Amino acid sequence: MKILITDGLEPEAISTLRKTHEVDVQEVDPKGLLDVVAGYHALIVRSRTIVSKAVLIHAPKLKVVGRAGVGVDNIDVAEATARKIAVVNAPTASTISVAELAVGHMISLFRHLPEADRSVKEGRWEKKKLEGRELFEKTLGLVGSGRIGAEVAKRAQAFGMRVIAYDPYLPAAVAETLGIRLVEKEAVFREADVVSVHAALTPETKGMVAAAEFARMKRGAILVNCARGEIVQEAALADALRSGKLSGAAVDVFDTEPPVGSPLLTAPNVVFTPHLGASTREAQARAGSIIAEQVLTVLAGRRPEFVVNPSVYG
Repeated sequence: MKILITDGLEPEAISTLRKTHEVDVQEVDPKGLLDVVAGYHALIVRSRTIVSKAVLIHAPKLKVVGRAGVGVDNIDVAEATARKIAVVNAPTASTISVAELAVGHMISLFRHLPEADRSVKEGRWEKKKLEGRELFEKTLGLVGSGRIGAEVAKRAQAFGMRVIAYDPYLPAAVAETLGIRLVEKEAVFREADVVSVHAALTPETKGMVAAAEFARMKRGAILVNCARGEIVQEAALADALRSGKLSGAAVDVFDTEPPVGSPLLTAPNVVFTPHLGASTREAQARAGSIIAEQVLTVLAGRRPEFVVNPSVYG
């Protein structure tokens, strides 16, 4: 069978796929994808390629769409399901990498690391101005506590932080084993010194962190978003930073990427990274290995472990 990879994949994963199937690697624009997709049985993408309804309509042979990563908001899953096309992803590939980045951002904000670096390079020695805070005995509030949130909690606890979380899908017994106290959403924002977002992007979570949530937060608290940009309303966050309500924010994800024109770009005390959550050698290797395995499983006529739309299997 024929497999099309449009956003690149690790060489080892491509070699694995080529052992049993014909594989093409092409970076195509949306029109180019419509022109070529008809001949393929499998399509593997990352976040750049949009697998729209039109793409799926133009792909009558397609059996599986593989996302070499976690989020599938760039794939029309409903249309794929209607056409009995399996959508698979690699939800465990970047868990550690994203968790480490989130904790790194917390330390960076509490200890003013970017500002300290700049000041020394510019010939200043501002020890008093750059006095920071410890994570020890602070409260971390998680908005969403799936695989990544659980790993963030584990690392935060190693720093001596208390961990609370709002996650309506996390069983109380599981939360207890993780040392996480489940609370209502309002309590996360009211009690936390650090709020870290780890929810999936859904119609329910889109824009869920807004002006009302920032108003509840402690003065001087910080927000970290390494999940999806659309979950946090950028204008409301910029206002909370400008007013001094929040002492800082770390943002790895944006409504539009790159974030041209975002109000956050001119807000004070923000640390930015360009969607680096999964950008480690280890995470990329895991994503390639996992998605290759999942796609091969579908093409072999078996049910994969990480199927996003299980209803295609009845």
